[in-house]
Amino acid sequence: MSYITKDITFGDRRLVGQKSARLQAERMLQSERLSHAYLLTGPDGVGKTAFALAIAEIVNGVDHLTDLKGAAVSKKSSWYTHPDIHVFLPLPSNLGTTELQVRLEMLSKDPYEIVDFSLRPALTDPDSSKNRRAFYSIEYYHKDIRPKTVYKPNEGRRVVVILTGIDTMRKESANAFLKLLEEPSDNILFILTASKTDQLLPTIISRCQHIRLSPLTDEEIKDGLVKHDGKSEEDASFLARLSDGNYSLTRFYDVETLQQTRKETIEFLRYSYTQDVPVLLKIIKEWNSSLNTENQIALCNTLEQLLRDIMVYRASRNEALIINIDQIEVIKKFCDSMENARLEDMIDHLQQLKRLLYQNVQFKYIFTALALRFAHLMRGLEPVISKEENWRHLPALFE
Repeated sequence: MSYITKDITFGDRRLVGQKSARLQAERMLQSERLSHAYLLTGPDGVGKTAFALAIAEIVNGVDHLTDLKGAAVSKKSSWYTHPDIHVFLPLPSNLGTTELQVRLEMLSKDPYEIVDFSLRPALTDPDSSKNRRAFYSIEYYHKDIRPKTVYKPNEGRRVVVILTGIDTMRKESANAFLKLLEEPSDNILFILTASKTDQLLPTIISRCQHIRLSPLTDEEIKDGLVKHDGKSEEDASFLARLSDGNYSLTRFYDVETLQQTRKETIEFLRYSYTQDVPVLLKIIKEWNSSLNTENQIALCNTLEQLLRDIMVYRASRNEALIINIDQIEVIKKFCDSMENARLEDMIDHLQQLKRLLYQNVQFKYIFTALALRFAHLMRGLEPVISKEENWRHLPALFE
């Protein structure tokens, strides 16, 4: 059966970007045949969970994230209050259901809210360094997830089970879940999300229809920030350039703070080159104390963008290609003084560093190590300490 008509635009009230994936979803929802399982993949922060929630609402006729133009069959206000829509997140071990429900309630108010335990370990202390590794355990699967799949719909067309971050599912849980996919009920619809498909069982992937969500463009993120987050055109444009395609995280960036830290990133590069240890430690200490995790990641994006500008200008000498055009004189000086700099390696280091910040590794330690490695990379040299012996960085700093 068809779930939407051609005059309905999927996710028009809230989804950001993803034109191609939304068209794919519209064709799927307009078709006479719905698959029993869909796998939504794409980078972090592009809206996989919001996309999954929008599909679940349409299937059960909820007018919320999508304007159903009078075709709603449910009186529920959103997926959160519908008895046939069930959302699960990867959980840390030994966690009760109370905090999970708090996070789902947050998600009901904003489908782009950061609720993953791996990215946001504690709600009351955003800067908590406690690493809460989250996953789907076999106990979680048997106790909470599987029971939702054995009943017929209460008032909806399907029982919809959304599993976010399915790539965190443990092997025994994945094998148990696979049996459900192999013998699907006509009453159930699974919507799975994943950032890393290489960590999924190939047999799970093969039993799902795949919808790929693309990295968001700067213009799409800018539009989302203006339309849904109340940012000015100027601020939204500035934040979008630092977003690295991650809309969910970018909404938490502080514009004034980032404008100041952009100046400080230039100093960080200069003092990393000269290895002025007291000044470096002062900069890193101030960043560590004044920036929350979201703005620390934004700082990394700012530094990465500056390095990309240096790399582009060094190769082209074309000012029209530079994003930080107001820093063109600084960029030119860096190009002159760092002719042999291994800029691609420096950018790769930053990308690895961001992954560590997501895992709540101490900012001050990894940025101190970064400064040491940059000192050699800016001279075209291999860092003295190998990646296999990263623990040697801090002792080396004080020798």
